[in-house]
Parts: sequence; structure tokens; C-alpha cells
Amino acid sequence: MHFTFDRGYKAWGPSHWSLLALVIYRMAWPVYSMDVVYNSQITVLNGTTVSFVCTFTSCYKIDVNKFGMNWTYQENLNATEEMLLTFKKEMLPLSTEQFGDRVKFVGNLHKNDLSISLSDVQLSDEGIYHGYVRNPPDRILGHAIINMFVVTELPPPRDSTIAVAIGASVGGALALLILSMVVVKCIRRHKKQELISDEQKIEEEGKLDPEGGTEDGTKQL
Repeated sequence: MHFTFDRGYKAWGPSHWSLLALVIYRMAWPVYSMDVVYNSQITVLNGTTVSFVCTFTSCYKIDVNKFGMNWTYQENLNATEEMLLTFKKEMLPLSTEQFGDRVKFVGNLHKNDLSISLSDVQLSDEGIYHGYVRNPPDRILGHAIINMFVVTELPPPRDSTIAVAIGASVGGALALLILSMVVVKCIRRHKKQELISDEQKIEEEGKLDPEGGTEDGTKQL
């Protein structure tokens, strides 16, 4: 087998050959990446249990011998991340002075679910939670960043009764307005059609009796 090249290739410069090499490289080694889905900000009531829901998509199934996952806690952007839980061939929850055994894995690796839970949330638990995931041969490291705010009481739910009542009133008024406009338009159209019919009738009668009637014209003859 042999290949015939266009003689124009002699005019190619280094940039053309680099581009061709990149195309061949991408064809031979396609680039894969993963997407991580999570809620970047959550508000939690003090003393309750919260779940950090986190899932990812990958082009490959999980191989426990290569798969890796870490969850860390960071008090603020300038603080050092503290390891909470890790997976290296098996799940390894890490007991810390602050969190103790309150952190648990509640996800399902077979469903690409990396979720963890934190029980008995304290005000001091407020901060940034990081979830890292690597699933070779995906080359890009997945990273979830969740900001958790802890409050002593949740704000009261918004009363939507007034909004619903206002919306219903406005909607009803608009419906009546539209209906009135349609009725008025129909009445005007009906009157216009009657007027045109009357004019046509008068015109036709005039053609039949131009001098006052067909019977009078017969008598004059």
C-alpha cells in the first residue's frame, strides 16, 4: 500500500505540520473528561443532619483498583483542607477532632454517587467542603466545591396566598377584558355587516325601480 500526497505539502510551514500532528494525536488518543454535579451552596439548621449530594458522569466504569475519591473540609479559603473521607480500594472514613464519626458515606459508587452526610451539624462546621474524584483513564480530576452555612433557625416559608390571590385577580380581570374586547368587536362587525346589507338592498331596489317603482313605470306605458 502506498499513499500519494499533493505536491502542495512542500509549501507547508512548521505550524501546518504541528496542526496535523495535533489532529493525529487527538484521533489516536481522544481526550475524555468528567462532569461533577452538586449544589454549590446549602444552608443547614444547627443540630440537624445534612447530605452533600454529589454525582459524576464518566466515559468509563469504575475500577476500584484505580478509582480515587477524597472529601475534605476547609474553614475558609485561607485555611488548610482537612481530610474527612477517602477511597483507595476501599472506603476509609477518617475520625477527626472536630467531626469525630459524624461523617458517613451515603452514596453508591456503582451509580457514580459520591454523596456523604454530616450528622448533628454545629455552627463550627460552617465552611467549604471539597469532593475530589478520579476515575482513570479519565484524565481530568473531578472537583465539587460546596459552601455550607449553618443557622440557628430557618427563615419562615414565604406565604404565597397573597401572591396567588393577586395573580388570580389580575388573571380574571385580564380574561374579562379580553372577553369584553372580543364581544365589542363581534358587535361592531355584526353592525357593519348589517349596514352593508342594508346598503346593498337599497342599491338593488334602486336598480329595479329607478323612477319610483316597477309598477308605476308599467302604468305609464
